[in-house]
Amino acid sequence: MALKKKWIALPLGVVVLLVLLYGAAGPYLAIRGIRHLVASGQTGELWRFVDFASLKDSLRPQLEQKVAAGVLARIGSNENPLTIGKVSALIAQPTLDLMASPRGLAVLLQGSALTRTTPAGTPNDPLRDARTAFVSPSRFTATVASAEGKPVVFEFRRDGLSWKLAALYLPD
Repeated sequence: MALKKKWIALPLGVVVLLVLLYGAAGPYLAIRGIRHLVASGQTGELWRFVDFASLKDSLRPQLEQKVAAGVLARIGSNENPLTIGKVSALIAQPTLDLMASPRGLAVLLQGSALTRTTPAGTPNDPLRDARTAFVSPSRFTATVASAEGKPVVFEFRRDGLSWKLAALYLPD
């Protein structure tokens, strides 16, 4: 009887171990998937690895804050904060719509904003050399340097066994 339990527990343990390994490899597979789709020009398939609604939600306050700071620098702090907030949201919206789209993300990853120089004929691929870390069992970050050397953080979140890019933190 004990031998029978051992033979049942062994395959069950192997299955659990494989599921855990797949879960741990998930964000790396998502990064690889994004890199492959961007390099091959298949931006329409990025939805498989990117939660665009969450990405947009993470970018909105950052862009609005940057625009508001620019407005305040030009006109001073004498204006009504509510007015500045509305103007900032209005100005930031087109940029937000572009950045949080498959095409915008591909442009960001292929452009020169995240890499200083690449050898001639070599495509930009900033996620290739990203510093990666698990923040929690359901959050993972990949940090790359902007062209100015400041950190840009790509945050992946787990949903079940799949991982998707859900946030992007721009440098100040």
